[in-house]
Amino acid sequence: MAVLPEAEATTKEVTIDDIQVDDPHATPDEREQLRRIIWKRCHLLIGTGNALPPAVFGAICDIDVGTAKPVAQRCRRAAPQFREKLSMLIKGLLSAKITTTTSISPWAAPIVVTIKVNGVDIRLCIDYQVVNSLTRLMVYPMPLINDLLEDLDKALWYCSLDMASGFWVVSMTPRARLVSAFITPFGLFEWTRMPFGLKNAPQIYQRIVDNGLYGHISIKPDHDRSNPVEPRLRLRGRRDRARA
Repeated sequence: MAVLPEAEATTKEVTIDDIQVDDPHATPDEREQLRRIIWKRCHLLIGTGNALPPAVFGAICDIDVGTAKPVAQRCRRAAPQFREKLSMLIKGLLSAKITTTTSISPWAAPIVVTIKVNGVDIRLCIDYQVVNSLTRLMVYPMPLINDLLEDLDKALWYCSLDMASGFWVVSMTPRARLVSAFITPFGLFEWTRMPFGLKNAPQIYQRIVDNGLYGHISIKPDHDRSNPVEPRLRLRGRRDRARA
């Protein structure tokens, strides 16, 4: 089951005031140094919301179903009280150019509308069970959490990077757009970017991460622990790689 995040409006520009570096353990000079490093690469940042970032290079989502015949599943009913909210969710995806309308795909995966914890708002999901059962598995090594934790056992400082919009940085091949089409009471839609819930989506995304961090994935916990800003400055190389 693929859960669709809500595509909210976003600010297209980021100001230097949006960059929060208020680390109580860093000196004012260290904070300013880090702020300047981040601001130098502000073109890599987006504002709030689920904006559609530029597509990554070197990776694309394809869905190989072999000789399987297209499967067009029936549109599932949406309760009348949720139809307006469902329409707004789909309009948000269309506005963000994450999806587009289609009338030529012989494939159709049904949607499932679930109610959020507050009992009022809804969550839109896509049932890709049939598509995934026909998709050939992409073989790619996936990291194990236990191995990652072992590698970090002796580290004192940890830096994290968050790729905005996750899977949505991956473009879809024409075949993948057709196979992953989903049907709603408001029409048949296809993805321009890789959605959640596809069988090989995690492997494709992991390859992007590995490519982006190539040459920077070795962990060296024996760096100078007396300088807390040093591991943050090591992000410079990673941000330069992300620029490409």
